[in-house]
Amino acid sequence: MRPTRGRYSSIPPRERLPAWIRSPIGNATALEAVQGVVKQQRLHTICEEGRCPNRGECYAAGTATFLLGGPICTRSCAFCQVDKGAPPAAVDDDEPERVAQAVDTLQLRYVVLTAVARDDLDDHGASLFTRTMAAIRRRRPEVAIEVLTPDFWGGRQGEEEGRAAQRTRLAAVLAAEPVCFNHNLETVERLQGEVRRGATYRRSLELLAAARELAPALPTKSGLMLGLGESFADVVACLGDLRDVGCQRLTLGQYLRPSLAHIPVARYWRPEEFDALAGIARELGFTQVRSGPLVRSSYHAGEA
Repeated sequence: MRPTRGRYSSIPPRERLPAWIRSPIGNATALEAVQGVVKQQRLHTICEEGRCPNRGECYAAGTATFLLGGPICTRSCAFCQVDKGAPPAAVDDDEPERVAQAVDTLQLRYVVLTAVARDDLDDHGASLFTRTMAAIRRRRPEVAIEVLTPDFWGGRQGEEEGRAAQRTRLAAVLAAEPVCFNHNLETVERLQGEVRRGATYRRSLELLAAARELAPALPTKSGLMLGLGESFADVVACLGDLRDVGCQRLTLGQYLRPSLAHIPVARYWRPEEFDALAGIARELGFTQVRSGPLVRSSYHAGEA
């Protein structure tokens, strides 16, 4: 992300990273190979845009997360590394084929497709997913594809109209038959307004509930960042809300501040706290739980 000044730009980091947060080096050869192909195909991955600490490990395991719709997001979430602003008016029509070529070249086995929020598009980016999934399957039909979507809510309609449009866009993505539908709550209900500008807790839960209704056999997944000011009880309540809408898979990771322009870290959760939350999540009925300081949305996604 290019450095920008924001509401937090004058606030220094609160403390040094604790000893238990050390990014793994991963497989340097796999890292170089994926970065080379991504650059050659003029693509974006959230692994690189978000500086994921696990990208070398995931690349070596044959997994990568492609960022669709360009590198500029129409939302201005306080935690996110991706650039904010007005994307180009025209969608890159060749992007699906270039992603498919990259998947083929790298012989990936599991692909996660995510996207910037494209509130400027009529379908809010749903076709970015469906067209890319189709392009990948024309080349490598055996590849498993998970989708990690925005909420498909534009904010310009009334509640009922907006909900109907959201459901239509979601249905189009689910009809393309991903192996998992992922939509992150990112943080607990109390902190949504500060952290996720443009999104709401209720709408995200409704999206996950609708996914279970429209595709009952498809696993749903969500994730939270910890360290933004939430309490242990806040997180447990959020896990209960996710289970109430049938969410089956969960990721919990530590928020790491990308720059001084982003929301500060309130505290660093200890590994044993992540373990405790993982135990509670399993007791609540989550079938897959990844919980740890460096866990991210796509961490070990292909092992489901």
